[in-house]
Amino acid sequence: MGGTTVHARVPQVAGFARWPHEGSAKQSGRALREQVPRAVFGRPETWTWQDRARRDSASGAVASAVAAVEESNAGRLQDLVPLRVGRMAASPFAFLRGSAGLMAADLADRPVTGIAAQICGDAHAANFGLYGDARGGLVMDINDFDETVRGPWEWDLLRLAASLVLAGREAGAAQDVCRAAAYDAVGAYRRTVRLLAKLPVHEAWNAIADEQLVAHADARDLAGTLDQVSAKARRNTSAKFAARSTEPIEGGARRFTDVPPVLRRIPDAEAAAVAGALDGYLDTVGEDRLPLLARYAVHDVAFRVVGTGSVGTRSYVVLLLDHLGEPLVLQVKEARASALLPYAAKAGFPAEPVEHEGRRVVLGQKRMQVVSDILLGWTDVDGLPFQVRQFRNRKGSVDPATLPPGLLDDYGRMTGALLARAHAHSADPRLLAGYCGKNEELDEAMAAFAVAYADRTEADHADLLAAIRAGRLPADFEGRPTAA
Repeated sequence: MGGTTVHARVPQVAGFARWPHEGSAKQSGRALREQVPRAVFGRPETWTWQDRARRDSASGAVASAVAAVEESNAGRLQDLVPLRVGRMAASPFAFLRGSAGLMAADLADRPVTGIAAQICGDAHAANFGLYGDARGGLVMDINDFDETVRGPWEWDLLRLAASLVLAGREAGAAQDVCRAAAYDAVGAYRRTVRLLAKLPVHEAWNAIADEQLVAHADARDLAGTLDQVSAKARRNTSAKFAARSTEPIEGGARRFTDVPPVLRRIPDAEAAAVAGALDGYLDTVGEDRLPLLARYAVHDVAFRVVGTGSVGTRSYVVLLLDHLGEPLVLQVKEARASALLPYAAKAGFPAEPVEHEGRRVVLGQKRMQVVSDILLGWTDVDGLPFQVRQFRNRKGSVDPATLPPGLLDDYGRMTGALLARAHAHSADPRLLAGYCGKNEELDEAMAAFAVAYADRTEADHADLLAAIRAGRLPADFEGRPTAA
């Protein structure tokens, strides 16, 4: 039956595809290779970040990595800025983890394919991990979305590849091993979008269940490490955190204890403001979750320092107890504007006005994950936007900087496959597959980029250390020796 006959009976409905489907998304992807050859990612003439000292500030490029760190510290709690700087100074990989905006600035003036996806914005190798689903199972996926925007899919993949090189170097892996990990991550991404492009849409949307992922990504040697991480993640619960970080008080209630410098009690007025903001949070959670939350009482609020890039943002943990005294801990975390936003616009991906930064983070997360936290939401505290999620929801992760060299490429393949699956929710996998293609041209080019950008990051990290030694940037090393 032709398309005309079908639509004579059933009108075209906005938001749905037309029938018959017009054109070939895969052919459109292939055509993009003429405009942006895959080899261009590996061409040094497009790497304008190689010599920051010669960059023209009038072009909008960031000439100094130290200036970028200083700029990113604006608006943070200033007493925590030295802690953030100290964590970034720990290694070049740690520096990369705290400088998503700097890398976006570096990529904003190079060619892009124009294929838009919901991107993580900070898809480095340590931002993948395990977390619990509603039934107590473990899911593996990207797990950090503070910088998420709609932008060029390749930015996430380039960041992942470069981070694998830096993580491998930190672990003491040989240069060819580090490059192979980046190469394999891109190859796994490419093969995964090709697989998803061949599947019915519904199957592709829910593809790559955890039990199949290791086999699909050819990462079987990583299975033992994942088993260990899974066992630890199952114990990483609200109950365990509450047992270690709270104390009983009169009437059977509990309250947080001071565990400096990470966890600290806060004044009553601040605690009341955070607790009161949960009222607005309830308006953002699905109505089917409200009876669940209604069975918990709010007991206490504390301030908790988090992450590397997030240090200095306002972040709280809220203790809830049910009728048996069993805890549920929520994290209420400040949602700042994505550091990628101006650079994505410069690259040709202007964003819609952001209604609420917490909402941006939550919706971006839901658009990329197969399974998301059932208690995700957002609210405002004293006029600032926050995201809300479960804290210690059986979270676990592999630290790629501590992996044996023989497992780094397995980890690269696994994360590359996960990233491809996440992008395929918002970008047509047929379009991505058409561009990425069958051969290894993209793998080679992005691996060359990854090694060069890792070199650039090591130089940026050295500049950060020099700024610390010169007294330009204060740094708190949390008891670690000052980096030389």
